[in-house]
Amino acid sequence: MVMMEINGPQNFDARQVPTSPGVYLFRDEGQIILYCGKAKNLRNRVGSYFSNQDRLAIKTRHLVTRIRSVDWIVVRNEVEALLLENKLIKQHSPRYNIMLKDAKTFAYIAFTKDKFPRILTSRKTGQRLESFGPYTDGMMRRELQKLVVGIFKIRTCTTLPNRACLNYHIGICTAPCIRNVTAEEYQRQVEAARHFLKGNIRETVDRLKKQMKEASEEKRYERALECRNQLSSIELLSRRQIVDNERDYDQDVIAFKKVGEKMTVVQMGVRKGVLLGKKDFKVEMQENFEQEFLRAFYSANQIPREIIIRKGFWTDDSERRSLEAYFETQRGGRVSLVVPEKGEKVELLNLAEENIAANMEYDSALIDLKEALNLPSLPLIIESFDISNTGDEHIVSGMVRFVNGKPDRSGYRKFRMRTVNEQNDFASMREVVLRRYKRLLEEKAQMPDLILIDGGAEQLGAAIGSLKSLGLSLPIIGLAKKFEEIYLPDEMFPRKFDKNSKMMLLLRRVRDATHDFSLGYNKKRRQMKMREEFLGK
Repeated sequence: MVMMEINGPQNFDARQVPTSPGVYLFRDEGQIILYCGKAKNLRNRVGSYFSNQDRLAIKTRHLVTRIRSVDWIVVRNEVEALLLENKLIKQHSPRYNIMLKDAKTFAYIAFTKDKFPRILTSRKTGQRLESFGPYTDGMMRRELQKLVVGIFKIRTCTTLPNRACLNYHIGICTAPCIRNVTAEEYQRQVEAARHFLKGNIRETVDRLKKQMKEASEEKRYERALECRNQLSSIELLSRRQIVDNERDYDQDVIAFKKVGEKMTVVQMGVRKGVLLGKKDFKVEMQENFEQEFLRAFYSANQIPREIIIRKGFWTDDSERRSLEAYFETQRGGRVSLVVPEKGEKVELLNLAEENIAANMEYDSALIDLKEALNLPSLPLIIESFDISNTGDEHIVSGMVRFVNGKPDRSGYRKFRMRTVNEQNDFASMREVVLRRYKRLLEEKAQMPDLILIDGGAEQLGAAIGSLKSLGLSLPIIGLAKKFEEIYLPDEMFPRKFDKNSKMMLLLRRVRDATHDFSLGYNKKRRQMKMREEFLGK
């Protein structure tokens, strides 16, 4: 091993470094190893840190400011360099090397061991919880937990409140908090849910089919549709996702996306044609990130026969072949780094990239909103209503639709009153909510995850009356303008939240968009009336 003293980029002399393949180690003033890397040409690779620094990632620039010496070890080829690099990283754990930690550990669905157990997501197991899992696919786990809550009506509240919450009013909790159910009856609900989570779904499927038939015969079509959707979800979740029945070898699909100074990575494992799930990582960006990631990931995970990645990782094909040879040495068998251009493997890469996009789109405001209001699921679809009028004339309403926290303008709707002939916001709200969701029922269309009413308790009560007349139980709230307070069904007093929190900013954005939309429609109606009167003269 050779050591060269360095005190800033201006003092680096590239001529002292050999052009051979090898491993280099950067050290700080205390001789602590900061970074270990491999190179096909040590002089070119080490020199790249001390020239054109403006092009380096922030993390790498910070590394360079701390380097006081560099060591290198010459080897015969790149494969030997990779093997030595891996050994030294494991031995010294340098601060600036990629040390992977999955963005999330696999989670469990769990019941607390209370008199009235609640259901929750937990990333740990323990004596205080009865856990099911773990689930490698977060989306599947959320859908399964939502199903359990909807079918078996298990409480989700952290502590038993003194009054029934929104889940009771929309029919997905039996409300042990108000003694609406005995401990024995509630335990039977939990036992049925426990049976279902252990994989014994036949009994649940039979029960849902019976309920769907009875609801249809009694013309309770919304309940029948709910049962059908639950059955479809159970079928989807219980079916193993087969990518290719014929394949007899293992694959990994790895996708990368740079966001600022962070790199987001999704790894999806395909074993004998079965898509097992995915792992997500968020790591600070640095030079040669993709190759560093692959080396770090497979130093702690099973190496498959085939690794599918996008084009653009290599400056030349020899780097790919060297990494393949290194993985083959570690695996003890053939390994291929595949860069597909068409066909099924491109589709697998597209799927991994869609997972990255989906992870980034989940706005924390939606999560905050779900938790603050104890909603049964993320409010990915929000529909909001406002009434606009000029005295007893031009009484209209606007409805806006937000999807994933963003306006979905194709879902906006305008309403001109049919049954209300005078200024009456409550009667108007009752009419438009009735018309909107009667239409969705008839079309068997998707219902929103949350309904927002622009107004206080009276407007909210009018909207709830319309939903009840249709046999619907949907999450619904009112947002009053004066104090920006949230009204919930059957709660006497409104709830107050930080006006500048993400969830409140989102709700106000939805409410304001609804107000502007309905006001614009009202203005257009008035202009049309004025034009008609002018032309009639």
